[in-house]
Amino acid sequence: MKREKKRNLQALAFVLPGLLILGFFVYYPLFMNIVYSFQSFTLSDTARKWAGLSNYQHLLSDKIILVSLRNNILYAVISIVFQVGLGLVIAAVLEDAAFKKVSPALRSIYFIPTIISMTVVCLLFDFVYNPQMGLLNSFLELVGLGDLTRIWLGSKKTAMYSVIAVSQWQSVGYIVMLFIVAIQKIPDDLYEAAKVDGAGKLTRFFYITVPQVQQMFFVTMILTVVGAFTVFNEPYILTGGGPGTATMVLSLHMYQTGFVKNNMGYASTIAMLIFVITAVLSSVQFFAYGTDKEGRA
Repeated sequence: MKREKKRNLQALAFVLPGLLILGFFVYYPLFMNIVYSFQSFTLSDTARKWAGLSNYQHLLSDKIILVSLRNNILYAVISIVFQVGLGLVIAAVLEDAAFKKVSPALRSIYFIPTIISMTVVCLLFDFVYNPQMGLLNSFLELVGLGDLTRIWLGSKKTAMYSVIAVSQWQSVGYIVMLFIVAIQKIPDDLYEAAKVDGAGKLTRFFYITVPQVQQMFFVTMILTVVGAFTVFNEPYILTGGGPGTATMVLSLHMYQTGFVKNNMGYASTIAMLIFVITAVLSSVQFFAYGTDKEGRA
């Protein structure tokens, strides 16, 4: 009995530092943000005024929130298609026997953008999108497609898509590496049996690879969707939310509300909206895809 109690205390001693870090840096700020969302104050206020539900009422009537939600949803849909969908295809191609010799080099090439700071990537693409001397417009003119040149970040029709493209280029390599790890765990016997039965590469991909990487698909979906609803660097650095509010997203609207307009109470309310959306989407994905055939998590 004493030995069991000692082991429990030892286990608690190992767990306690992690719990303290989580409590101090995650749960305490979350709790305080909930409190702040019911208050009205600025950064310079020494006392906070209780605002009740007025911040949440303002949230329901804020037109910029609807624009930001639309942009975040667009961001999530495109990211799922390109990061998750295309990432799975690239991973399957790299793990194909035909690419075994060059696969290590190609993995490194695809993964390199992931280790580059997003700030650096955004500054790079700011030059790429430059309407006068940018690489994109120069390339289009070089190949005879001058009619397609435009002010990519200055037009409401193309600004959001241009911002989203930056993330796809930078993040797809990370998703590819996750899928490669999952594919490498698939038994070779499954592919060999399918070959014997006459299944082609596409058939093996859809009937063996895709079902076998279902759990990794679930993980990458969560990472991608949560990342899409918390994106900040790309629109902040490239456009600042403009032109107008064409590239405004929830996190950028929260930042501008709190630190530009100095309305910290309402900024906390927007932060709560982001938290609720990401928590709900993660929960839905978990219950939809996060259980195996026996129903275990």
